[in-house]
Amino acid sequence: MTKPVFEITKAATFDAAHHFPNEPEGSPYRRIHGHSFQVEVSIRSDRLDANGWVADLNALDAALKAAAGELDHGMLNEHAGLEVPSLEHLCLWFARRLTPAWPGLSRVVVSRPTIHERCALEL
Repeated sequence: MTKPVFEITKAATFDAAHHFPNEPEGSPYRRIHGHSFQVEVSIRSDRLDANGWVADLNALDAALKAAAGELDHGMLNEHAGLEVPSLEHLCLWFARRLTPAWPGLSRVVVSRPTIHERCALEL
């Protein structure tokens, strides 16, 4: 039997506005507009702690919600790394924000559920 690998996942939501300054004049993406976002992060490990956990889900939830809270009801373009606020750059932003405290971070998914779009970053 191969050694099991566990993965835990938490999700948070936030609402934010953005625009794409590199789009040509007249493009609807150049105008300021907003979305409801969902972010999911996963942590993988082949080891469990003394409680039998990959990690404390409550602590991961708090860290993820704090990061999402920095973006909530704001302008994404105003945050370093999100000057061009694509789903891809949002994945990278969350990964950079969370990896120092969560070295087992293995996946970040950012989606706009109402328009059925998502991006996944495998780490």
